Amino acid sequence: MASHNDPIGLAIQTYAKTKKPFDIIVHADLCEDDIIPIEVLFRSFEEMPELEKLALSNSKGKILDVGAGAGIHSLELMDRALDVTAIDISPGAVDYMKSIGINALQSSFLNFNSGKFDTILMLMNGIGVVGKLSNLKRFLEHAKKLLNTGGVIYCDSSDIKYLYEDEDGSFWMDLASEYYGDFRFQMSFKQAKSAWFDWLYVDYDSLHKVATEVGFTSRKLMEVENHYLAELALK
Repeated sequence: MASHNDPIGLAIQTYAKTKKPFDIIVHADLCEDDIIPIEVLFRSFEEMPELEKLALSNSKGKILDVGAGAGIHSLELMDRALDVTAIDISPGAVDYMKSIGINALQSSFLNFNSGKFDTILMLMNGIGVVGKLSNLKRFLEHAKKLLNTGGVIYCDSSDIKYLYEDEDGSFWMDLASEYYGDFRFQMSFKQAKSAWFDWLYVDYDSLHKVATEVGFTSRKLMEVENHYLAELALK
């Protein structure tokens, strides 16, 4: 059941009942507020960007869908007769996914230790759940423990350096920040509001460097403007 501190869960359950469009508000500490149209969380495969379609088409074997939301990626993979487990920290989202037949569990990624997988999916800027660049190594080391031999992670993120670009082409950075892609957000919908949480936008070179240190081979499979899809495969 969604609660007053579970805006995503409340939004998902509300849209599932009413099918009326609305926005989830995303408050940020370093930039202006943004929105997530609820319909984005209920897209069909045809409505997904090519980057997500590629990740889903490459997914194989036993799959872990991390930060699954309303379960759109899990549903598509289930339609392809694949074995999918979905996790999310939102109790409302997990309740909804269970109600439509998805094997869903309420858990953060770092606290999840159930089973081994051939593919780990982290889509819709899903690697952001790492929180901060300084957490990435520990995060990928945990992912290794959940992967079978030859296992693969498909994750997408954005290099947001452009946010710091001046009109003359030079860049300014927040010197108080450890990394320019470390953000803090808060989400709200109706009376529900989340706690502030860390969210990472990681440039591909930084992801590649840490992934290699941990023991993955890394490839950039697609890039659209500043948004890319990466494949991290166990050596």
